[in-house]
Amino acid sequence: MAHLIVDYSANVDGWVDMAAFCDTLRRAAIETGVLPMPGVRVRALRADHVSIADGSTDHGYIDISVRLRGGRDLPTRKAATAQIFAAAETFLAPVMAAQSLALSLEMRDIDPELAPKTGTIRDHLQKGDTP
Repeated sequence: MAHLIVDYSANVDGWVDMAAFCDTLRRAAIETGVLPMPGVRVRALRADHVSIADGSTDHGYIDISVRLRGGRDLPTRKAATAQIFAAAETFLAPVMAAQSLALSLEMRDIDPELAPKTGTIRDHLQKGDTP
């Protein structure tokens, strides 16, 4: 399980194709090799009311939160964090060259003892899609 939540300021809508950004993050998460494809979910939530730095509406932000089911060691989590962040940086490089944009990412573990889950996505994937 890996949930990637993109929290971003509303002005970023004019700068970034958010659907393409989410898909880039999804692919990067899967390409880490440690986040199983059926469990990867990426969603973007726009913040319509923000105040950043000096208050100028020219500033924007994208904050990526990665919620990961516990059980992976620190080196594995660090490598996955670096790979996902690098994909985000690469995608956003043209925007960051032209706009005032803060980019951040935080990965945190979810205690599996306190986070029940169920689902049927694996049942509906094409054969061969499930790692």
